[in-house]
Amino acid sequence: MSDWQRLLVPDTPLWEIALRGSVIYLVLFFLLRVLLKRESGSTGVTDLLVIVLIADAAQNGMSNDYTSITDGVLLVAVIIGWAYLLDLLAYRWPAVARIVQPGSLVLVRDGRVLRRNMRRELVTDDELYSQLRQQGVERLSDVKEVRMESQGQFSVIPRDGGRRDRG
Repeated sequence: MSDWQRLLVPDTPLWEIALRGSVIYLVLFFLLRVLLKRESGSTGVTDLLVIVLIADAAQNGMSNDYTSITDGVLLVAVIIGWAYLLDLLAYRWPAVARIVQPGSLVLVRDGRVLRRNMRRELVTDDELYSQLRQQGVERLSDVKEVRMESQGQFSVIPRDGGRRDRG
C-alpha cells in the first residue's frame, strides 16, 4: 500500500469509530454533568469535554496510533456532531434542555442554609461563605437566595432585592 493510501484510507471500520466516539462522549458528558457541575466554573461542561476529547482524538490521528488521518478526522467529527446535536435538541425541546442543561439549585433561602442541597453538590460552608464574601455579602441573614447555577457559579440575591445603598 502506498504512503498516501495508508494515510487516507481508514484502517478501522467507520462504524466502530463512530460508536466508540459516541459512547465515550455520552458517558463523559453524563458523568461531568451529574458529578462535577460545580467544578466546571465558567467554562461549560460541554465545552470542556469537547476540547479534551478533540485534543485526544486529534493526537491519536497525528501520532500514528491510527495509521489513517481519516480515522482521527472522523472521530473529531463525531464528537463535534454530538456536542452540536445535544445543544440543538436542548434548544428545541425543554425536556431535553432539563437533562442537557439542568437548572439551578437553591442553597440558601431567606437566610437559611438548605443543608440537603449543599450535601447534594458537596458544597461546604466555607465555600458558601467565600462566595458570599466575593459578592459583598457579610451576613447570611442579608441573603434572600443563593443558587448554584448549572455551570457551577453561585448567584446571590440580597434580601433587599438587589438594591444596595450607595450612601
